[in-house]
Amino acid sequence: MTMRGWRLGVVAVLAALCVSGPGQPEVIRTASDLGPLPADRYDYTPQDYQRSQRASALLVRQCMAEHGHPDFPLDPRYPTDPIVATAVSTDYGALDLAAARRWGYGWDPAKSRALRPKGRRMTNAEYADFPACNAEASRRLMHGIDVKRDWLYASTRAIEIDKAVKGDPRLRAAWDEWSRCVAEQGFTRYPDPVAAYTDTAWQRGSDGNTRHTPRERDTAATDVTCKRRHHTAELWHAVRARKQAADISRHDDRYAAGLHGAADIPGHHRRGAAETRLVVL
Repeated sequence: MTMRGWRLGVVAVLAALCVSGPGQPEVIRTASDLGPLPADRYDYTPQDYQRSQRASALLVRQCMAEHGHPDFPLDPRYPTDPIVATAVSTDYGALDLAAARRWGYGWDPAKSRALRPKGRRMTNAEYADFPACNAEASRRLMHGIDVKRDWLYASTRAIEIDKAVKGDPRLRAAWDEWSRCVAEQGFTRYPDPVAAYTDTAWQRGSDGNTRHTPRERDTAATDVTCKRRHHTAELWHAVRARKQAADISRHDDRYAAGLHGAADIPGHHRRGAAETRLVVL
């Protein structure tokens, strides 16, 4: 595509965003500010996750009682704190300028403490029986459900769609523009925003949080500023929307079957699903 063609493509994308999202804020601070995506209705909602976790915890506790652990907590901590894998805060990297200036690519440590399990630590004896009970809870929750057909189809397609998104020439050009912008301010020239977020230079600890050094915070702030200047997140979101819509259209019957079948998963109520089957213990 010629540079003129790319620029016209950018204008068209931004115009489409303005038309389709009149309520979209002028400044993007969170991924939700960008609006919904076509595949969202096939995803878990936070409420779905909480219900499924609650159902699983109840089944695990019941199983643990049968193994001689009658007071097993619903939300236990492990005998030793596990190492937490680093996860990008949004699909588009850092977006909130105020947070970037204060916490860089990390977050307020108080938030990490709030998300920790509320129950006591498991004893070593409990921990020995926990894996088997956890597996038993999963089997009971998924009994009679074809997981690949009813649950994992959209997730499997999401992996393929993500590959297509990353290879899209429009997005690659947008990342290049963002990358130049960051480098022009004296920072590392990253290939994309996720690479900036996951840079090992930020020395994440076992909880996944960073050290919030001045260099990190300045890099994160420049990252967000360049995204805003070049509408990187908006363009990225638009490419994802097009790829998802095209994939759903090509495999409409499989997506529909997954949406219908997933309604049978305990505690699950996908967007568009008619019912939720409750677990009664």
